[in-house]
Amino acid sequence: MELPVIDLSSYLSAVSNDRDPRLQSLCADVSRTLSETGALLVKDPRCTVEDNDRFIDMMENYFSAPHEFKIRQERPHLHYQVGVTPERVEVPRSLVDEEMQEKVKEMPEEHRPHVPVGADLKWRYFWRIGDRPSNTKFQELNAEPVIPEGFPEWKETMDSWGYKMTAAIEVVAEMAAIGFGLPKDAFTSLMKLGPHLLAPTGSDLEKYGQVGTVFAGYHYDLNFLTIHGRSRFPGLNIWLRNGQKVEVKVPVGCLLIQTGKQIEWLTGGDCIAGMHEVVATNRTIDAINAAKEQKRSLWRVSSTLFAHIASDAVLKPLGRFAESPLAKKYPPMCAGEYVEQELSVINLKGKK
Repeated sequence: MELPVIDLSSYLSAVSNDRDPRLQSLCADVSRTLSETGALLVKDPRCTVEDNDRFIDMMENYFSAPHEFKIRQERPHLHYQVGVTPERVEVPRSLVDEEMQEKVKEMPEEHRPHVPVGADLKWRYFWRIGDRPSNTKFQELNAEPVIPEGFPEWKETMDSWGYKMTAAIEVVAEMAAIGFGLPKDAFTSLMKLGPHLLAPTGSDLEKYGQVGTVFAGYHYDLNFLTIHGRSRFPGLNIWLRNGQKVEVKVPVGCLLIQTGKQIEWLTGGDCIAGMHEVVATNRTIDAINAAKEQKRSLWRVSSTLFAHIASDAVLKPLGRFAESPLAKKYPPMCAGEYVEQELSVINLKGKK
């Protein structure tokens, strides 16, 4: 199945007239696709190929630095929510969630994820995007960023790409709200001052470049919506709501958006957090061989951003979703409390 591509240009150019029937139809496409598949490809004229390349170039240079240098940016006492997370620290949900493991066993073999045998082999860097609240009960989730030495372009590159991807998420959130019959700002008002994280990952394909190697085990995202720029190496598999496994192919100039657990909460289960994994495939090996011939970096960098609901905002089904029979599965809870619960399960609470 090919995921649909939604061009955001028409909405951006007519944002003051969001009751235009054509825009209403486009917004309905966004909400329906997020509900039915949990994933969406978008094209945002503000997010260029050059922006993505500049970001990936810098992150390739960072991840290829010596281990001793990178761990200086490690902040385990802050849940690893800023700075670097080394490989073999993040634990995929499927490794510790017995209910999820049982569901995996029941899947048809062709749609079954790879079974992780330990913590993820990827590195990650968390960089806060946007303003943080001056008063919050969740200080650790709103900590100051960490800047590595020797990268004078770091802050500007991270902020530029991060703000552009956040802006794309905000447009999709508005369009989804309209499509769901909610107020236009139903989601974006809750995102204000959220602990949004630009969270590129780095996987060493020279060290781990064998077919079947799991870089990020089967899991869902705990945030609101996740957005990915195009990686230089394939390997991302996602699962649609119907259980179908799809190897993602992001067209040049496009961005992939996936539903997280917070939008599942806000829609009372109308949207479901999308499952995904990153695994070395035959297409990954082909890309590795091409990179070797061209003497390019063998670090697989994901250009990923996690958009969050504000930590002190309350997660609960909104509008008509509050009347859903499933609404009772989603009791009111502060978003920050929910995030801390999830982090405690996947062993990011500060001890390695």
